[in-house]
Amino acid sequence: MDVSGGSGQPRSDDAEPAEHPAGPTAPTNDGGPAPTDAPTTPTRGEPPAGRAAPESEDGNEETAPRPAADSDEPPSPASDDPPAPETRPDSPGGDPGHTGEQTGEGSDERGHAYSGKTQGQPPQRPKEPGGGLLMGRPFGVPVYVAPSWFLVAALITWVFGGQLDRVLPELGAARYLVSLFFAVAFYASVLIHELAHTVAAIRFKLPVRRIQLQFFGGVSEIEKEAETPGREFVLAFVGPLLSLVLAGVFYLAMQPVEPGTVPGVLLAGLMVSNLIVAAFNLLPGLPLDGGRMLRAVVWKITGRPMSGTVAAAWVGRALAVSVLVGLPLLNYFGAFGGGGEDTGGMDSLTDALLAAILAAIIWTGAGNSLRMARLREHLPELRARTLTRRAVPVETDTPLSEALRRANAAGARALVVVDADGTPLSLVREAAIVGVPEHRRPWVAVSGVAQELTDGMRVSAELAGEDLLDVLRATPATEYLVVEETGEIYGVLSAADVERAFVKAMARPS
Repeated sequence: MDVSGGSGQPRSDDAEPAEHPAGPTAPTNDGGPAPTDAPTTPTRGEPPAGRAAPESEDGNEETAPRPAADSDEPPSPASDDPPAPETRPDSPGGDPGHTGEQTGEGSDERGHAYSGKTQGQPPQRPKEPGGGLLMGRPFGVPVYVAPSWFLVAALITWVFGGQLDRVLPELGAARYLVSLFFAVAFYASVLIHELAHTVAAIRFKLPVRRIQLQFFGGVSEIEKEAETPGREFVLAFVGPLLSLVLAGVFYLAMQPVEPGTVPGVLLAGLMVSNLIVAAFNLLPGLPLDGGRMLRAVVWKITGRPMSGTVAAAWVGRALAVSVLVGLPLLNYFGAFGGGGEDTGGMDSLTDALLAAILAAIIWTGAGNSLRMARLREHLPELRARTLTRRAVPVETDTPLSEALRRANAAGARALVVVDADGTPLSLVREAAIVGVPEHRRPWVAVSGVAQELTDGMRVSAELAGEDLLDVLRATPATEYLVVEETGEIYGVLSAADVERAFVKAMARPS
């Protein structure tokens, strides 16, 4: 599946609370900070960032804010979608399927909490997945027919119609209607194959984003990975198993039907096509179902899902090379009934083109599987407790300048608006602070630049990985209140910090 939201570059550590610069500053025309009463960066001797700091009336002596250090690392684009979902291609050739201120990392000169540039966008709720013509929602999962399907349907109609002309010449032009019916029935079989994956995924409580029927078959986009190798094996095997069952059903239906009739030819074609779907997808290489079964076996033996993915992906790449070279050779040497003679230049070209397309799909799908595995391997590094900024609680009528002074004194980078009893009400938005001129801050209450807290904006400090991303996507915001299990305020989590950590984790080798 899946991994997102926000902007900027990552800045998190593997086992320690993130070192966050402290101190909101006002923007200047050139993007640098202007002198202000905003808090400044704490020294290394101060307590680690993360917990809510008590209000302080001390700290009247202020230090000049320092500008954010430049970075050679380019900002990453914001994304509206979650990490790419896991795809399960199934067919006779399954198709597997802003900017932010960068602080100086590893430098004694750290940037300030509020720069003059726009910080990250919040993680966005996944949009309705498009992908073609919506055909329905079996089991609540949208099924789309991609535009490429109409191309392959026309191709099947033309090819199968030519075969019908030799078997049933009396049909005349009506053979193309029969061929079109076969193309639709074949893809109905592919849809049933995909629904087998979907039902198994729902049974294992894995979200399915969509099913798409396309040029070389179907794709089930399952957004999360199976928790155990046994479930992964079952999830992959049910598709080819159902294709074999369909082939058996069509074979039984052929028995009372005369072979030389339209029903007999259609049933025979559907039986053979489902056998091909099952056999092709059982090949032991990613992104095919057989590759996922191999991955599950290696995962079970080694105890590491990444090892299974690497093994199955390289087998998939070897399979892609074999298809690219072997399919034209098999046809040339008469493996398909050619009797050892070349069947013609056009047929050879068609076979070579088909082999190249299949090989490209398998090779690309294997590479995508490796990238998705690396993403999931690094996702646990995203921990709310590590990425949380230290916060200062202030009451609603507190002037913004006073709130910033208290944050400076406490070495904090965030402000939480609370009532008289200390109950959090809202979060002071980072982007709103930079929009208030320095000379007006003493007359602007923090409640005027705060965003009211909703249930979705309260995040547990124990969240990590995909669970953390799911919570953030469910309620898009720029800042979130992080709380302990007891309800105590731990700090504030910025969407920009999450994406910076995500990009950094993805850049780290496995």
